[in-house]
Amino acid sequence: MNNVRVVLSHTSHPGNIGAAARAMKTMGLSRLVLINPKQFPDPQADAMSAGATDILEQAQVCATLDEALQGCVLVAGMSARVRDISQEVLPPREAVALLTEQAMTQSVALLFGTEMSGLTNEEAARCQVLVRIPCNPDYSSLNLAAAVQLLSYEMRLAAGLGDCGAPALQPAPVEQVERLFEHMESTLVEIGFLNHKHPTKLMHKLRRLYARARLEQEEINILRGILTVTQEYHANKHKVTK
Repeated sequence: MNNVRVVLSHTSHPGNIGAAARAMKTMGLSRLVLINPKQFPDPQADAMSAGATDILEQAQVCATLDEALQGCVLVAGMSARVRDISQEVLPPREAVALLTEQAMTQSVALLFGTEMSGLTNEEAARCQVLVRIPCNPDYSSLNLAAAVQLLSYEMRLAAGLGDCGAPALQPAPVEQVERLFEHMESTLVEIGFLNHKHPTKLMHKLRRLYARARLEQEEINILRGILTVTQEYHANKHKVTK
């Protein structure tokens, strides 16, 4: 991820620079390069970064495209327009796969043009591939920061950093699961829901249902607690009825 540059060319609104920095930081990118921004540094950029001011403070401001892309071996340019050019046009996921492979050892760049008109023909010509985000063909105007967010997200996934951090499942031992089913069957018989004189497939279906859930020990304890209270309630109600 450290070998990936996000290059914004001639950005007209400082708020978009801040929002792009925020998008980058949430996905783990940190190298922001600005080519002749209209206003930067600027309080609006700081405000829109929502705390990603470190990205803004470390941003490299360049006067030319050559300076911004120096050292890069692969440049992917974002373009929503159909152009009469020879470069390959790829969807984000395919383009990012190429970038990630190269970024393992060398610098690569994601190049974004101005908010109003995107990349110039000269800028597009400097890219090895162009990336087109599949949008509604009747309204393909994507906000600059939103485009940065989408490509940054794809870079994170391609880099193998897509784990959401969910705790690992720890299924209960089979003997505990069996005790649950024994408890469940006895409870269902006791309350009259299951009749052993007329065998049904109910317990098999319940087993299949809970097998999909892959119950953990705490979940089994909760279910058995519910069954115990159900039995107690049924027994007390039966005594009152007598």
